[in-house]
Amino acid sequence: MEDVKILLLGGTVFLGSAIASQAIARGHDLTCLARGSAEVPDGAAFISRDRERDDALSVVSRHRWDSVIDLTRQPGQARRAVRELDATHWVFVSSLNVYRAFDRLEQDEDSPTVEPLGGDVMADMTEYGSAKVACEDAVRARYPSHTIIRSGLIGGAGDWSGRSGYYPWRFANPSGPEVFVPPDLSFPVALIDVEDLAAWLLTCAEQRTVGTFNATGVTTTLSAVLALAQSVAGSSVPAMAVPDDALKEAGISSWMGPSSLPLWIDDPSWRYFATLDTTRARARGLDTRPLEQTLTAALNYEQERSEPRHTGLTSDDEHRLRNLSEA
Repeated sequence: MEDVKILLLGGTVFLGSAIASQAIARGHDLTCLARGSAEVPDGAAFISRDRERDDALSVVSRHRWDSVIDLTRQPGQARRAVRELDATHWVFVSSLNVYRAFDRLEQDEDSPTVEPLGGDVMADMTEYGSAKVACEDAVRARYPSHTIIRSGLIGGAGDWSGRSGYYPWRFANPSGPEVFVPPDLSFPVALIDVEDLAAWLLTCAEQRTVGTFNATGVTTTLSAVLALAQSVAGSSVPAMAVPDDALKEAGISSWMGPSSLPLWIDDPSWRYFATLDTTRARARGLDTRPLEQTLTAALNYEQERSEPRHTGLTSDDEHRLRNLSEA
């Protein structure tokens, strides 16, 4: 593969870090422009810039790039980037949050999306999907040669959110005789390993793949995920499904965040949120590893992390659930 001159905008952690490391491993000429919350790999150039500043891109706007890879969630940043930068191909990392409804299994890329955000900055995460749609629109309007990747839930090494690593970690570090899990074990789940997503992003940049693509792993069930989590943890501690009313009484939420049980949503209209039809992406080279490998990588990260965990139940949460069940 001929060396590709790549500009990576935003993200020196998790997905951004995986993209950067693999780009260098493939022998590409990589420049990373970001605030710099983490170091870039050896061999990559780093430019520290706050993309909220009007002159943030001035130092890279003088160059011609083979591919730009942008991870932003802010429409103003996306609009400025496509207006000021000169590239042969553009790769934008979008999200499954762009879709309007999640009441059917594995929707494809032609499914209706939410309205684009009119402003340059989203007010909060409730506008995340609309903000990503606006970013997509900015890319399409300026760059006919583009790849837009609507990613599903990303897991594996470096998953700071804890969504992919919580259950393996909890099975490996139980606070009692059981591990509490959601009541609906048939809930559909899909995860894509961060390394697989990064690899395919770079392939799209190299091959100048044109189109909009869903990207996530194979759909499975929460029950299957929990069995794998228990297996990679080497644990014999059983899972215990907690009734929905008990979770509500204890103040336990779903999906992510403090005092939560991840990978499950207690709203029927969001039942298929994590699943996507990835037929088009797989036809263009997307390859995803077995989920067991992703959970193993997530567990290794969880066992070594020093920063607070953002998702799951603390030992105090679990003790509170046990006290409620014994009352």
